[in-house]
Amino acid sequence: MEFAHVSVLLRETIEQLNIRPDGIYVDGTLGGGGHAFEVCSRLSDKGRLIGIDQDADAIAAAGKRLQKFKDRVTIVRSNYCNMRRELQKLGIERVDGIVLDLGVSSYQLDSAGRGFTYREDAPLDMRMDQRQTRTARTIVNEYSEQELFRVIRDYGEDKFAKNIAKHIAAARAKKPIETTGELAEIIRAAIPAKVRMNGGHPAKKTFQAIRIELNKELEVLKDSLDDMIDLLKPGGRICVITFHSLEDRIVKTIFKTNENPCTCPSNFPVCVCGNKPKGRLVVKKPIVPGEEELTKNKRSKSSKLRVFERI
Repeated sequence: MEFAHVSVLLRETIEQLNIRPDGIYVDGTLGGGGHAFEVCSRLSDKGRLIGIDQDADAIAAAGKRLQKFKDRVTIVRSNYCNMRRELQKLGIERVDGIVLDLGVSSYQLDSAGRGFTYREDAPLDMRMDQRQTRTARTIVNEYSEQELFRVIRDYGEDKFAKNIAKHIAAARAKKPIETTGELAEIIRAAIPAKVRMNGGHPAKKTFQAIRIELNKELEVLKDSLDDMIDLLKPGGRICVITFHSLEDRIVKTIFKTNENPCTCPSNFPVCVCGNKPKGRLVVKKPIVPGEEELTKNKRSKSSKLRVFERI
């Protein structure tokens, strides 16, 4: 199966990156190379793009797609949380721009064998980096009922989290839960019929929650953003596309804190804490897809783009 992924908010992201032809850019979630291709197309022979991804399939696909840009491109298999270290290995201290397109690629969702989707029956996997040993099966079968409840409530924002966790615990007491199909059926049974009639797929939120927990997606984001802002040259920009309200909240909060890091009480006449702003929010409200994109690509529905510029 070909690694196909329609890049969300592509035009808007490229516009906001403000690309300098001789600059150095990092795509921290390379995927199929959609954003990277557009960045490379705007670089001169002196420009460089570093693409980072932890998924072997993504790296193979992006390598093929970006072949024609030859020496302008360096692809690294790693997690974007290691960006500073990977750049240092390449002798790079500062960059002109960073792109993060969070969430799962269409390819990962559509490859049944990867276990990301509830629409096909496959082993419970969901690893973005297949070198890691823990899988979704570990979480589903080994987390306590209370831990499962926490994960589904916090990361799936599902109001039936308690009941879903209870049903999972009851089912696995009889035999381990092995496949996405089995799990989807258990979740379906935990949600009232009336809700199933009107809502989307009953398993969607729980699958998302397990994936976020397994791949530590929110922790990685929270722990990396400040560092990425520090990697930017003055005038350099970071563009982050989120698909989930929790991710978006993290990005919004960290960007705001870097724009206004002062911790002094509001009644102080002057700032004494000494925290200086690192940059500014380029857009006050997140950029969302237009009608045309929403029609062409259903998966763009929940996407939001936030942009921060270093001073």
